[in-house]
Amino acid sequence: MNGLRGNQRPDFAVIAEWIPQGARVLDLGCGDGTLLKYLQQTRGVTGYGIEIDDGNVLECVKNGVHVIQSDLERGLADFDDGSFDFVLLSQTLQAMRNTERIVREMLRVGRAGIVTFPNFGYWKNRLHVLRGHMPISENLPFEWFNTPNIHLCTVDDFEKFCSQRGINIVARTVLTGGRPATALPNLLGELAVYQFGG
Repeated sequence: MNGLRGNQRPDFAVIAEWIPQGARVLDLGCGDGTLLKYLQQTRGVTGYGIEIDDGNVLECVKNGVHVIQSDLERGLADFDDGSFDFVLLSQTLQAMRNTERIVREMLRVGRAGIVTFPNFGYWKNRLHVLRGHMPISENLPFEWFNTPNIHLCTVDDFEKFCSQRGINIVARTVLTGGRPATALPNLLGELAVYQFGG
């Protein structure tokens, strides 16, 4: 567990604070299962990850994470309404083609949703664009031509999206360098973490 904690992303601790002990969790686009493993160890959660990549599915199995191989773009039709306490979408929102559909599905199968995404409004990203280049950073590590990100957004964009659709934002933490950015989060925040409900 020490190795896991040492390598964890800063949004993991925020997510863990919001999830009660023993909750049922569905982690969408779970990668190698690191987040779900962390939540199993720190919060005693049960649940599943969904991942499409063969290599990541194998890593989930090695990590002791229950995983279902599936394409999120096809929706969550295999899950009944209210099957989970929390549905997570950690640093995957910006790679979804149909953002609204996946957010609605998260709220259908879960009591609450948690998303994390890189804040495109972060001042360093703005500076890259002003210099005529797409930003590259720890949270946006790809070049423009090989990025999986197709819907980059800002903190303000996501809040407007939720407001227009009657989605209640329950909690928000915006991080920079692993610490909360409390002032001017749309400008000074690097990574956004949101909990929301219907």
